[in-house]
Amino acid sequence: MIDVKKIKILFMGTPDIAAGVLEKMIEAGYFIVGVVSQPDRPVGRKHLLQATPTKQVALKYNIPIYQVEKIRKSYDFVKEINPDLILTLAYGQIIPQGLIDIPKYGCLNLHGSLLPKYRGAAPIQYALINNEPYTGISLMEMNKDMDAGKVYVKKKIIISQEDNATSLFNKMGDAAFEIVEEYLGKYINGELLGEEQDISLVSFAPTIKKEEEKLDLSKDVDTIYGYIRALSDEPGGYLLFNGEIIKIYKAQIYSYEIKGDVGEIIAIDKSGILLQCKDGILSLIELQKQGKKRMNYIDFANGNKNLLHQKLK
Repeated sequence: MIDVKKIKILFMGTPDIAAGVLEKMIEAGYFIVGVVSQPDRPVGRKHLLQATPTKQVALKYNIPIYQVEKIRKSYDFVKEINPDLILTLAYGQIIPQGLIDIPKYGCLNLHGSLLPKYRGAAPIQYALINNEPYTGISLMEMNKDMDAGKVYVKKKIIISQEDNATSLFNKMGDAAFEIVEEYLGKYINGELLGEEQDISLVSFAPTIKKEEEKLDLSKDVDTIYGYIRALSDEPGGYLLFNGEIIKIYKAQIYSYEIKGDVGEIIAIDKSGILLQCKDGILSLIELQKQGKKRMNYIDFANGNKNLLHQKLK
């Protein structure tokens, strides 16, 4: 039996979900010989350069960190590291076949959906956009095609009505580490056979574009509600009020009635600020005016006295 804690693992990942799993693996005693993340990017209104979450973990534990702009053009350093296994989670770039072929145990990916559903960059967000009752994590073999490899393990995750992207990412991170603990050793010892994906069931979850952060009131109320959840807490979906950006972080479907014009604030009651959509009403619960702090609907309404029967666009 091969001890999975003794094999050399190169971890490839960038955001918070990857950093959380990486840190748990380090603390659990896995032999992480290096971390590969996307390059640092400017963040915030001041555009200050900030280390990626996985880089911060790597530095904390004195693990070598590698950041390249285009991994498909620059991965000779991986040959020098000579890892036994590459494990990826939300890395953010397509891994070339030449890199996949380097480690003797191959390259595994922890993907945030129950494959073959939601291949692509934003599976967690699309599960929310489509108001799925559940989603999951898949441990899969990487190959030259995006998220198309053999699937070894799937772990189902229930999506609650209170979940948004932030909370669902946290659930996903916990489930991903549970898969690592329970199944990585079995994979290394050849105990997992894996299963080819059913091509007829494939769907895709492409990157959410900047322009999609503006909520589209021509869509049905369920989809708008899904986008609000998928974009919260970051970057936040928004509508315009008198030309000003109003971010909406939390909402609920109030009813499927039509009581006003699309975009009209038809009432403000104990459930929230009621926004008429084309086929139903949304209750807006947490909002943020541009340049102001995030607030509940009561405070927002108190600060904007003439909301009733005004229109958001």
